[in-house]
Amino acid sequence: DIRTKNQIYCLSGHKDTVGSVACQATDPQIISGSQDSTVRLWDLAAGKAYSTLTHHKKSVRGICVHPTKHLFATASSDNIKQWQCPDGVFMKNVETHKAIVNCIAVNRDDVFVAGYDNGSIQFFDWRTGYNFQTEKTQVQPGSLESEAGIYATTFDVTGTRLITCEADKTIKIWKEDENATQETHP
Repeated sequence: DIRTKNQIYCLSGHKDTVGSVACQATDPQIISGSQDSTVRLWDLAAGKAYSTLTHHKKSVRGICVHPTKHLFATASSDNIKQWQCPDGVFMKNVETHKAIVNCIAVNRDDVFVAGYDNGSIQFFDWRTGYNFQTEKTQVQPGSLESEAGIYATTFDVTGTRLITCEADKTIKIWKEDENATQETHP
């Protein structure tokens, strides 16, 4: 309760640090990811997890919920997995490059984005998992090259701008190049 500053729930069950969470209006209302390599789907009425997904081999670092479909994705340092709500039925793996995945986001147009520890951003087609573009962020002048990591990402409400939070102490906003073609941006 914000007025009294008292917690309403304490959801417990993970065996290690919880590093990612996503919320939605339908079940599961809360999806959490942990360094224990599990994803938990939470029933708020019961105050407990109703499903634990154990498909990841490394700690779960990011979660995103599809804005129009009853689907979600989870990212660990070595891969990304897509799931079906409400029960967390595994759908597929999305192949990524060898850097550590820190965060993921998806928009209404099925553009699925992954941000990496080395400053890479990969753009995928949500439906097929096809990586159609890879970019590399530029660190701010005065920052070290090792500060290129992307640690959080989301789309704005229109789904047309990508917002990234980066290790060089910046928040960057990316917009689609409407004039881009296969020839200018292979």
